[in-house]
Amino acid sequence: MNHRILVAPLNWGLGHATRCIPVIRALLQHGFCPVIASDGIALELLRQEFPQLESLYLPSYQIEYAKEGQYFKLKMIWDSPKMIKAVAREKKLVKNIIRERAIDGIISDNRLGVYHKSIPSVFMTHQLNVLTGSTTWLSSKVHRKFIRKFDQCWVPDVAGKPNLSGKLGHLKKASFPVRYIGPLSRLRKQETDILYDLAIVLSGPEPQRSLLENKLISEIEHYEGRILFVRGEIEHVQTIRQDKHITVYNFMRSDQLETALNQSAAVLSRSGYTTIMDLVTLGKKAFFIPTPGQYEQEYLARRLDKKGMIPCASQKKFRIQMLSEINNYDGLPPVPVNDFDFRELFDIFLSPTENKVL
Repeated sequence: MNHRILVAPLNWGLGHATRCIPVIRALLQHGFCPVIASDGIALELLRQEFPQLESLYLPSYQIEYAKEGQYFKLKMIWDSPKMIKAVAREKKLVKNIIRERAIDGIISDNRLGVYHKSIPSVFMTHQLNVLTGSTTWLSSKVHRKFIRKFDQCWVPDVAGKPNLSGKLGHLKKASFPVRYIGPLSRLRKQETDILYDLAIVLSGPEPQRSLLENKLISEIEHYEGRILFVRGEIEHVQTIRQDKHITVYNFMRSDQLETALNQSAAVLSRSGYTTIMDLVTLGKKAFFIPTPGQYEQEYLARRLDKKGMIPCASQKKFRIQMLSEINNYDGLPPVPVNDFDFRELFDIFLSPTENKVL
């Protein structure tokens, strides 16, 4: 078919980019031609995963967390004018990209300005509700206003229970077309020997990524087991460093991370939604340290802790000895996947005549 589909994840940590990897793989498998568009480490990661694909730069939203969690919302409000300008710039740029690159469809993972009325446009998100404390009603209303500009909204979760996203990804009644496409992960479960007692996987915007890294470096000195430490710094050259019982990577490609996590007994990470989908896929136990002040991650971590699945602690209170709590939790149960295939999902990008032929 060679339909050209623009795939544009938000550069907010690595989660949005990594969960687009199985979507891009499926597009290629079904004869589509993906064109990647993003910025920063999200764009760099996808370029390394798919060096054969065309990739384009989109304006950065310039998202940066506050150093103190209690100022998270204030920092987001302060930075919102920059984000609004970036969305306006990317809308104009997308018009040019569609015309110059002959784009036939769009999959936007939380990039608010990447859509066009003349071609099928899909918004992918696990946040139909955007948690911001006392202003959740407003942030959710504004977010859903943007989603309504798209032809479909894909939620990487299941519609019923049990599910992974809870109130984030489920509304009593949606005012736009919502399709639950099942959890997405670039990783697959393997039967392998356990080489590491603990895998630490970092990601997320600065400065919080570095703040957690510095804290963990001092904490893991007191850990007796073998540790794999993936710093989440996407760079042109991969570096590997061995320090006694700790193996440190600046980043890992998907195939490397898949093998390494399968070889790990437990995982320590942020409570990002993409990480949760990966853990379900791999069947791994974990410990979560949500990003301070990040309402979504704090909600997901508390939800799974209360259900007795994954323990968590705040970044300030975390101590390496807390990892022993993992043994007292059940881990994530398998989540039923909706009965769908990507081929049927991609019908939105085909004309009625093409659908009839296929």
